[in-house]
Amino acid sequence: MSKYLSICCGLALLLTTTACNSQSNETATPATPAAPAEQQATTPAEPAAQAAPATKKGKVLETMDASGYTYMHVDEGDTKEWVAIPQSKIEKDQEVSFYDGIVMENFQSKSLNRTFEKIIFSNGLVGQEGAAPAAAAPAAATEGAASFNEALKAEGAAGAPGATAGAPQAMGSQKAVVPFAEIKVDKASGANSYTVGELFQKATDLNGKSIRIKGKVVKVSTKIMGLNWLHIQDGSGDPAQNTHDLVVTTAAEPAADWDIVTVEGTLTANKDFGSGYSYKVLIEGATVTK
Repeated sequence: MSKYLSICCGLALLLTTTACNSQSNETATPATPAAPAEQQATTPAEPAAQAAPATKKGKVLETMDASGYTYMHVDEGDTKEWVAIPQSKIEKDQEVSFYDGIVMENFQSKSLNRTFEKIIFSNGLVGQEGAAPAAAAPAAATEGAASFNEALKAEGAAGAPGATAGAPQAMGSQKAVVPFAEIKVDKASGANSYTVGELFQKATDLNGKSIRIKGKVVKVSTKIMGLNWLHIQDGSGDPAQNTHDLVVTTAAEPAADWDIVTVEGTLTANKDFGSGYSYKVLIEGATVTK
């Protein structure tokens, strides 16, 4: 009898082990390629299964090279768009498929001496070596343009004044937030004028509207996606909620005497660039005056 019990126990143990191994194999997540270094630094681990990246395709009507980029005028059937990709060998009438990217309006190319009413900065052609939806295209220094990830990475890269050494860094656009400055700037005069704190409170209602704000320039990131990015504070807002630091994009060249300035531009609420970079409030196309 004891021998019979031993055999039964042994069989039970074997079946249990086999079942566990089978379950482990069924639930194991397949290995995925490592993300680019910049994404590892700014975004959390993503699930193995990801949505296919957005792509577009069309026929090249015109092409030119400048400052490390190839500019293509692409006929997509229902629309024609200008697209900039890392410099590649492209010919007129060629059928191309490229990754969708960030859209820039009224982008001025200094090397081409031309302003594009609208242009897409793409990471490259689909299937092209080194081109991927999250890969960084080579920056065109003389253009003041950079790929999507590189541009946003640069905007958040500079150390914020007053930041504590060794303090944990927030991800995405939160990494670029400048700590609260002990200042008090009077509200701008005139119509459509608000404080920084009011813009965050009323962002949804003011989305797409022209606003006016007065504040202190506490940080400037230059030549990112062809624009200069300013951080404005006036002493209002809640530092605990990061509603004290307003980001403004402008084509205006930074001046050495920028300190307290008045900004006029269009408010965009919940601007999401992807890769963890989103802004609850962003002022775009701004003019800056002292």
